[in-house]
Amino acid sequence: MATAWLSLGANIGDPRAQLAQAVQAIADHPAITVTAQSSVLTTAPWGKTDQPDFANMAITVETSLEPIDLLDVLLGIELAMGRVRKEVWGPRLIDIDIIAYDRLVLKSPRLTLPHPHAHERDFVTVPLAEIAPDTVAWVMATGQNLA
Repeated sequence: MATAWLSLGANIGDPRAQLAQAVQAIADHPAITVTAQSSVLTTAPWGKTDQPDFANMAITVETSLEPIDLLDVLLGIELAMGRVRKEVWGPRLIDIDIIAYDRLVLKSPRLTLPHPHAHERDFVTVPLAEIAPDTVAWVMATGQNLA
């Protein structure tokens, strides 16, 4: 089993309810166990600022899925919840990102690990620090070196 750390965010609809729904959908997958979850943090939008504030959180999962397979599961959950990708950094019903997967460094056309912008985003690092401070330190150091 591998350990992965995920960041979740939402800013339209009922963000807190959507975060809870996403965590439940992740936990319901037979190859994923949610082992920790942060509190929900309200943050100003990043990148595109003319939109509602976000509700953000982080979770730790144990999984038998490989990173790309985990990504596909998470994208499927987003789609099932109604996520439509219209604009980069735009409003969203749900966003689920893999921040780190074990201590794997990966660059592929579909997935970069650790998440290439995690070290720049307090809405990722603050909730993650609540449940995995050692992982935040690794993501910060590794992300800065990859940038």
